[in-house]
Amino acid sequence: MIKMRFIFTTLFLLVFAFAKAQTYELGVMFGGASVIGDVGSTQYIDPSDGAFGLIAKWNRSDRHSFRASFLYTNMIGDDNDSDDISRDLRGLNYNYNLIEASVGLEYTFWEWDLYSGKWQWTPYLYTGLTAFQYDLFALENGELEKYGSTIDAAIPIIFGAKMTLTRNLILAAEIGARYTFTDNLDGSNPVRSKDFDELRFGNVNNNDWYVFSGITLTYTFGRQPCYCNF
Repeated sequence: MIKMRFIFTTLFLLVFAFAKAQTYELGVMFGGASVIGDVGSTQYIDPSDGAFGLIAKWNRSDRHSFRASFLYTNMIGDDNDSDDISRDLRGLNYNYNLIEASVGLEYTFWEWDLYSGKWQWTPYLYTGLTAFQYDLFALENGELEKYGSTIDAAIPIIFGAKMTLTRNLILAAEIGARYTFTDNLDGSNPVRSKDFDELRFGNVNNNDWYVFSGITLTYTFGRQPCYCNF
């Protein structure tokens, strides 16, 4: 039920954001994702499994776009993949699905004119607000056990570069870190009740991050807009 409400809310936001668009893009995202936390690999960029989703943009000017995306990935963390000998000996692991919805602003470093008819490329930055659903874990009997699921928030910080393949197709590659408002993406800091205080481990003073790296392919259409309003 929670997942269905999450999906319907995301679709509503996408429709609302782009219903009055003048020039917009629709496309797909492919790549991988990983958690930066207290279980598993210590590498900052170490995609553990595939990630895919949908992306939409409203190119409101030749320097900025309003953007929304919906992403699904399988998060895997395994201490045996770590270079840290203490993690390798501990041997904890987790595996769960994460669903993300994000809205925000994409800023291009150079002018991005989709109506010029010329080949072009530009680096870009994106930030906004992200909501994500994930499973909750706690350490019990020496293993991480699932005890529920929840929805939390994050701030995305994404850097990428995009280029035109044709007049209507745009290819982009990006790496994006999400700073989350939780420290339990890896089961190291369960917060369901006070009974879980003794089950905490690792660095409980820092929240977890997760990273998506991949490509997007979008199709752009719509009449040429007037950028004089804002």
